[in-house]
Amino acid sequence: MTLFVLGIWLIITACGYLLRALNLRHLRAHGNELPPEFNGIIDSETLRRTVAYTLDQSRVGLMESLYDNLLLLLFLFGGVLPLYDRWVASLTPSFIVGGVLFFLLITLAQTLLDTPFDLYRTFRLEARYGFNTTTGRLWLADLFKGIAITLILLGSLTSGALAIIRWSPGWWWLWVWVFFAVVSLVLMYIGPYAIEPLFNKFEPVKEEGLEDEIRLMAERAGLTVSRVMQIDASKRSWHSNAYFTGIGRVKRIVLYDTLIRQMTHQEILAVLAHEIGHWKKGHIWKQLVMTEVGALLASYAAWWLLGWGGLPGLIGLSGSSFAARLTILAFLGSMLAFPFTPFSSWLSRRHEWEADRFATELSGHPGALATALVKLSAENLANLHPHPFYAWFYYSHPPVVERVQRLQASAD
Repeated sequence: MTLFVLGIWLIITACGYLLRALNLRHLRAHGNELPPEFNGIIDSETLRRTVAYTLDQSRVGLMESLYDNLLLLLFLFGGVLPLYDRWVASLTPSFIVGGVLFFLLITLAQTLLDTPFDLYRTFRLEARYGFNTTTGRLWLADLFKGIAITLILLGSLTSGALAIIRWSPGWWWLWVWVFFAVVSLVLMYIGPYAIEPLFNKFEPVKEEGLEDEIRLMAERAGLTVSRVMQIDASKRSWHSNAYFTGIGRVKRIVLYDTLIRQMTHQEILAVLAHEIGHWKKGHIWKQLVMTEVGALLASYAAWWLLGWGGLPGLIGLSGSSFAARLTILAFLGSMLAFPFTPFSSWLSRRHEWEADRFATELSGHPGALATALVKLSAENLANLHPHPFYAWFYYSHPPVVERVQRLQASAD
């Protein structure tokens, strides 16, 4: 059975690499072709840099993936998991403390082991293409703050879940699901005030007249926004973006300062109209409901499988702790989720199309959203030529050329 599980994982991993290779070969074949919709904004040099940036990103991603998969093989199938499991058990006899240590130490180790790739991306790859503005001091501060927040949240969630499991062995799948759902909602409320300001400075939009235009558009859409803010994204990178954060009365519109510099007011309003479309079309709550239903089913399946004595034997172990069995289950779950990736991607793309249509109706300027997407692609060196099958399988957003074509057609 161990060889069967390992074989399935190898097949899934190979499929992922084949899709990646297919996408890159398509880019090499068509990367020098400039879509007509991008004439006048993207020149031949920008197109060349776009192809080079995508290829360089893919090479680094491939190396990191191979590295992570090798570590995964050693941990699960190379005898490291039982050694680690016994070592953690020797530190404490407590079910809760032992489980918390098990996951905290794994998370910390994974973060540190992946740090070289993050360093290379930030200070070599991103710097090579003129994106990086992060200093070494800021990078270290982000790393330590990220680790601290992750360990605090993970420790709290793990200890709470394990306490529930000990308290209600027969029904913990339900109560743990409720616990995680409540914590998720709380974090959506407090995140904009307690966590996000730890990394960025939030301040009112400085561009004269822009905040009033945004609020007026939000009011036309029947959306109440507590604040319209901009963040100092340029202190880390020249990449640009905009997003909504929070729920209920703490909803915020947040603009990167880089986006404000790169676009006209009309283009910014078109981008935000797209984001408003996600709220008005119910994409946020629909995704939340789907996630929670899936989490409930997964929680029940975990309760059943964790009680099955044959679970450790799937990777060649005779026995293991509850935390180790949960790790094995998470590994199996990741394999099971792979075939469903295209469905998740399709549903997300469908929502993006709906948000685009809403944005054109709300702003009244489909051409503005089209030019905004073209500028975003140019400024971020986005791949203009993904392989159709790769995009169908993985892309959460429609390929940008297709979006621009449809928007420009509706503007004619």
